[in-house]
Amino acid sequence: MAYFYALVSAIFAALTSILAKIGISDINSNLATAIRTTVVLIFSWIMVFVVGGQHDLSEISKKSMAFLILSGLATGISWLAFYKALQMADASKVVPIDKLSVAFTLIFAFVFLGELASKKAIIGTILITIGTLIMVV
Repeated sequence: MAYFYALVSAIFAALTSILAKIGISDINSNLATAIRTTVVLIFSWIMVFVVGGQHDLSEISKKSMAFLILSGLATGISWLAFYKALQMADASKVVPIDKLSVAFTLIFAFVFLGELASKKAIIGTILITIGTLIMVV
């Protein structure tokens, strides 16, 4: 089931890039990011209440909250940079570079989370990087 959700995520991430490219054609990229973020914020809270997750709010540890806040800041920086890049260049060039996040995630998982770097993961990271360079050069 996790792979199904990952595939849904990939499809909607692709749609996000295309819809954003069309939507930011005549407005400031930071304003576009703020609008997008507001929609995500409202939608996320609606989902929390739909599934009854609001009851878990008081159980979040300080450590979890701190890392979620840091993750939110990283997301904000990522989105601001992505929208600016998307406004300045073709989606077909910007999105592959943005998807280097997969390679960075694998590297960070090995270094910071202590996950095992299998041969397949190392080869895959190298191929993703080479594939990205081929697509944007």
